Amino acid sequence: MGEPEAGSEFANGAAAAAGPMADTQYILPNDIGVSSLDCREAFRLLSPTERLYAHHLSRAAWYGGLAVLLQTSPEAPYIYALLSRLFRAQDPDQLRQHALAEGLTEEEYQAFLVYAAGVYSNMGNYKSFGDTKFVPNLPKEKLEQVILGSEAAQQHPEEVRGLWQTCGELMFSLEPRLQHLGLGKEGITTYFSGNCTMEDAKLAQDFLDSQNLSAYNTRLFKEVDGEGKPHYEVRLASVLGSEPSLDSEMTSKLKSYEFRGSPFQVTRGDYAPILQKVVEQLEKAKVYAANSHQGQMLAHYIESFTQGSIEAHKRGSRFWIQDKGPIVESYIGFIESYRDPFGSRGEFEGFVAVVNKAMSAKFERLVASAEQLLKELPWPPAFEKDKFLTPDFTSLDVLTFAGSGIPAGINIPNYDDLRQTEGFKNVSLGNVLAVAYATQREKLTFLEEDDKDLYILWKGPSFDVQVGLHELLGHGSGKLFVQDEKGAFNFDQETVINPETGEQIQSWYRSGETWDSKFSTIASSYEECRAESVGLYLCLHPEVLEIFGFEGADAEDVIYVNWLNMVRAGLLALEFYTPEASNWRQAHMQARFVILRVLLEAGEGLVTITPTTGSDGRPDARVRLDRSKIRSVGKPALERFLRRLQVLKSTGDVAGGRALYEGYAAVTDAPPECFLTLRDTVLLRKESRKLIVQPNTRLEDSDVQLLEYEASAAGLIRSFCEHPDAWKGGSD
Repeated sequence: MGEPEAGSEFANGAAAAAGPMADTQYILPNDIGVSSLDCREAFRLLSPTERLYAHHLSRAAWYGGLAVLLQTSPEAPYIYALLSRLFRAQDPDQLRQHALAEGLTEEEYQAFLVYAAGVYSNMGNYKSFGDTKFVPNLPKEKLEQVILGSEAAQQHPEEVRGLWQTCGELMFSLEPRLQHLGLGKEGITTYFSGNCTMEDAKLAQDFLDSQNLSAYNTRLFKEVDGEGKPHYEVRLASVLGSEPSLDSEMTSKLKSYEFRGSPFQVTRGDYAPILQKVVEQLEKAKVYAANSHQGQMLAHYIESFTQGSIEAHKRGSRFWIQDKGPIVESYIGFIESYRDPFGSRGEFEGFVAVVNKAMSAKFERLVASAEQLLKELPWPPAFEKDKFLTPDFTSLDVLTFAGSGIPAGINIPNYDDLRQTEGFKNVSLGNVLAVAYATQREKLTFLEEDDKDLYILWKGPSFDVQVGLHELLGHGSGKLFVQDEKGAFNFDQETVINPETGEQIQSWYRSGETWDSKFSTIASSYEECRAESVGLYLCLHPEVLEIFGFEGADAEDVIYVNWLNMVRAGLLALEFYTPEASNWRQAHMQARFVILRVLLEAGEGLVTITPTTGSDGRPDARVRLDRSKIRSVGKPALERFLRRLQVLKSTGDVAGGRALYEGYAAVTDAPPECFLTLRDTVLLRKESRKLIVQPNTRLEDSDVQLLEYEASAAGLIRSFCEHPDAWKGGSD
């Protein structure tokens, strides 16, 4: 599970004032914040062999990241290809001269650069954080002139014109269904064909469960025959397609089925050309593996991507878990299910990073205390894993993160069976935290003046604590009650009592069912809410704060700012709620809104939100947290809520879980908070998430060079233009 930061501050005060509110939701402002990831020192310390290993893994990640374009929107791959053609033929400065000569203003050309940088950053034309479409903030006719008169159009006239004709209209269109990702009439998705509904998604999930097939590396396509009968194709991601192959665990699955009266066909070969490139680079990386765990891990990943087998990826993940404390850390595959409207298909991501030893030492101390800290969590021992599988927990400096966005921390693998029996790893991405979440006082919204300086001083340290607790003891805690295929239970049916009802356990997970498949559309957000709540709850423990070096008044300030950041994030979350569809577009932000609701419900003045008028005469609001009541009012409320979350998760009680979670996640205009009205205020004062420029590596003879770029939209574009050109088949 990836962890974006709560209540991120990013540069753009002007966008809200630039035009009608609806417009600003769908553009990236010209003054958007851009930062460069710094991993120069970490890279310098790598040996030549480690650099070669990191280089080829980075190449594999960047190639695989192209699959995200195909997982986002129908037009995203064409927009990406068009931008790549444009900027490989003329760099941003050269294209600028042409654009100005064509009659664009400096502001319009900058808007185009920001749009292009946004497409590269999000690997598509929908924001990875919030799933909202963004469009170029300049007239379509002007952009068309620039594109069709460009050097790229001179070199490849038919191709460039064809790409523009394919994606130009969709690039700019904001018709209602295209404004957000979603399923059926609710939005756009390419995990499913456009005619699929939520009912189709549920039927397909039941079919996959019946065949013990994971949805992680699949897409679903529906065709309706002349008699109106639907036919479904489940397409697996793999290099191999329909050609005969040596017998593998997958070949027996590739056939036609009848399920509940509907024909299903399981095929493979999705993203085949992309995955072929991934496999080639993983083969090269394997030569430089530091140990047999890494070699075996890569061999199984290669099998997984070649055959379309999630079981092979699980086997690779087992070796990855066993590869403790590597200098170069990585993970790659179809990982996070946040953007599948049904919540069970994984978006491709790959990262390569280098261990930061100083910060990792603090996390190792947290791991050493984990078994004792788990006992502090507010559920009975039977609801905790039988054995705490001591994980790796490292702070990493990211060299490469390919996918739709870069999180602050990660707890993986996401496979329930591995997490329960083999363990997991936690990573905190230190150089991402250092640049993505820096806060300027003048950009701070919704806080009291006398809270701002304290917030800026302690936000970074408090977030280190929160990420550590969220990943290790949030995602790493709790047991799922399971009955296996032989009928055996992993809990004692006679003695285990549900603390919420006082009765024996009435529900559990059956063979083939997983957390994602059972809780589907709420699974990601519910789990993020549980992990965030664990972080808030355990940061009150003195031992935790001592591990991170905080005692006395400093420790109290860290606690206060951590809780204050969470309640402020709950208010900021309203940006990611769509009233027209009554749905949330971002799992973490929904989770933070739910926590805000729980703490408001606790009453006694713990949290208050007050509408105000800003110094600019426009609506504003203030969030207050009474620090004297965090332990006396906040902790008991969070304790009750956390226990309910865990019990419902452990027992697989979907109906109870939905009732609890969706109840708190409901956004209404009921007093006293009037959240729908507050949402307008949040949109008025919202700030855009920063864009992150990543370095590249380049192989010269047998020496790997680190290439760095300026922190600007143009620098970000240049970094992507120096990736291997997948469209031409370039590779090193």
